[in-house]
Amino acid sequence: MKEYAKKFYKSKAWNRTREAYLKSVGGLCERCRKKGLIVPAEIVHHKIYLTPENISDTSVSLGWANLEAVCRFCHAEEHTGTEKRYTVDELGRVTVR
Repeated sequence: MKEYAKKFYKSKAWNRTREAYLKSVGGLCERCRKKGLIVPAEIVHHKIYLTPENISDTSVSLGWANLEAVCRFCHAEEHTGTEKRYTVDELGRVTVR
């Protein structure tokens, strides 16, 4: 976590927003669901990345239009551009590559 964001991510406003957003999408990774996979979301990702300049703009930091529930693998792929380290078969079983 970047230093300028630590206070924000510990705030009641973020924690309430995060929990409510996760609940609204059934606690599932939105990217995996688009692929027909059922994977629990662990992270609420900001589509427009937070910066020192926009973190105080609640439409960016707390607005649901800028949020996406993702699993840790989709989040890592977003930020690193690497391929997923697992596959999921037609029965939903996860296999590590």
